[in-house]
Amino acid sequence: MNCKIGMVSLGCAKNQTDAETMLGILLGGGAHIAEDPADADVIIVNTCGFIESAKRESIDALLEMAQYKDGKCRLLIATGCLAERYSDDIAKEIPEVDAIVGTGDYDRIAEAIRRAFDGEKPVICGHRDRTPEERLPRILSTPSYTAYLKIADGCNNNCTYCAIPKIRGHFRSRKIEDIVSEAEELAENGVKEIILIAQDTTRYGMDLYGEYSLDKLLRELVKIEKISWIRVHYFYTEAVTESLIDVMAENEKICNYIDMPIQHINNDILRRMARRTSREETIAKIAKIREKMPDCVIRTSIIVGFPGETDEQFEELYDFVKETRFDRMGVFAYSQEEGTPAAEFKDQIDDSVKQKRLDSLMTLQQGISLELNKAKVGKVLEVIVEGYDEENFLFYGRSRGDSIDVDGTVYFGTEDEVECGDIVRVKILEGEEYDLYGQAVSYEK
Repeated sequence: MNCKIGMVSLGCAKNQTDAETMLGILLGGGAHIAEDPADADVIIVNTCGFIESAKRESIDALLEMAQYKDGKCRLLIATGCLAERYSDDIAKEIPEVDAIVGTGDYDRIAEAIRRAFDGEKPVICGHRDRTPEERLPRILSTPSYTAYLKIADGCNNNCTYCAIPKIRGHFRSRKIEDIVSEAEELAENGVKEIILIAQDTTRYGMDLYGEYSLDKLLRELVKIEKISWIRVHYFYTEAVTESLIDVMAENEKICNYIDMPIQHINNDILRRMARRTSREETIAKIAKIREKMPDCVIRTSIIVGFPGETDEQFEELYDFVKETRFDRMGVFAYSQEEGTPAAEFKDQIDDSVKQKRLDSLMTLQQGISLELNKAKVGKVLEVIVEGYDEENFLFYGRSRGDSIDVDGTVYFGTEDEVECGDIVRVKILEGEEYDLYGQAVSYEK
């Protein structure tokens, strides 16, 4: 396939790994990457369809890229979540799109392009419950020392506000040996930090092995010598087992970092969301995590303005956040997603109320974050180097408590010659709301 490929990938890390695999397949078949879409023969827009704002961004990207068909571009391909969920609408409303490839068929991207070049239009490949084969080629879009590693796809939780099961299908785990094999290959290619992702990492293995198996997977991954850090995203409270906490606490390679989106704390709201936990269980689980991993960074996400959320229920949530003091927190206004049960609930909340509640929680969290960062002054943290800030004459990177693209930055001075991907020990001298400043005291290649 002798053509130039332009790629626009939107949305989450899971979508990003799919885009990386598509590029790997295409480049392995003889294609080349076009840095500028104006130079591309084929433009792929890997869409997101999670919430309304993401849908709009994806549609805007498709419309923007469609303009290049007046130039060199011969094919416009829509892939990813929006393509899976709204394939018929895209085919009808955006006729410039030549092929539509869903979330379970990203490994068929070369086939879809060949069919489109042969004149078939639109080519539609959409099987959300299909699992692509293992050991597909992949071109990393992250820095060379960091890589996402998808351990499962789909979701069985069926939260009332969420369309993911309709987009990515039922929960499907990869085998431990396949994940370990990919991690070993990444390590041989220079990756030092792997970030495990799935819609729900804590339910990993339930479908294959009949029990929660994330702890068993982690015990195998820590054996890979060239991997320095292992980070895990997207814990569900009720599936955080004591065995999982123990394996994290016992192994130096596993970052004491838990990304656990609780969404709310009021029991009535949690039931209406169809969450499988309670206020009491959430509080107990956070206490257990902090007991066994006192230095653990807990990141969460919150939904405000869920249908029927009263002032009293929001105040309960506000007070809980104030008392719990999460290290990191994202807040989202409830998005009324068509096809989900919650979209039909009565008592939808006005957008202005949602925004007021969101702003209130974020202001609270900013103060908590500042206090927690100031408390780090004097501590020494491991930091993976990401670059050099020429304005401030400082290197910068992420600590074990900071994941890529979502958390803060550690800026530091050093007299040593360090490179991106080196791991540096930095003594913290100043803490701001989101970022830290310090001085390197030692480092390793």
